Amino acid sequence: MSVNLFDENLAVEIAEHLVKIESIKINVAEPYTWASGWQSPIYCDNRLSLSYPEIRKLITSSLVKIIKEKYPKVECIAGVATAGIPQGALVADALGVPFIYVRAKKKGHGMENLIEGVTHSEQKVVVIEDLVSTGGSSIQAAESLRHAGMEVLGMAAIFTYAFGISEDNFKAHHIDLWYLSDYPTLIESMLKKGDLQQDQEATLQSWRSNPAQWNQ
Repeated sequence: MSVNLFDENLAVEIAEHLVKIESIKINVAEPYTWASGWQSPIYCDNRLSLSYPEIRKLITSSLVKIIKEKYPKVECIAGVATAGIPQGALVADALGVPFIYVRAKKKGHGMENLIEGVTHSEQKVVVIEDLVSTGGSSIQAAESLRHAGMEVLGMAAIFTYAFGISEDNFKAHHIDLWYLSDYPTLIESMLKKGDLQQDQEATLQSWRSNPAQWNQ
């Protein structure tokens, strides 16, 4: 099992689009706090791409291309709640296959479902993720699908911070990940475009080397 960038040229194009629509936000003075509790000088909100038809189509078609090339036997697409839901639905529609999505935890009322949609035992599924940091929520979703009896062929994501811990986590759980763009590509692209100051680069690189302890 492996973690791979799909296409280097496409990675640059995606990164440039994310910067252009201000999906990427940098604030060294007042760092963002992630759900994990980590402090971060950068925040990536890929959901903004849904509001831009051309970028939305590029991302959808690129994810579809990954699946057609890497997972041609796919029978179902699963989105990871919440940001992976719209992206996953767009991909499933383009492929003409069923769509389901996976919650972080069971709904507290009604049917109390963890997986929403129709599932079948041994059904071959590809998971769509918006953003990968440590990989924890992505892997949790994949394991939920496996527990439901489905065969997880792999995962496709828009962007990853490319932390070593995430790669280790995916390999440990035997899950393939293909992604469209990543943190190193983003930083390099921003530097070339003049969107990043040298001191900002130093801070961002320092953060990425040890995100769990940064700013403490």
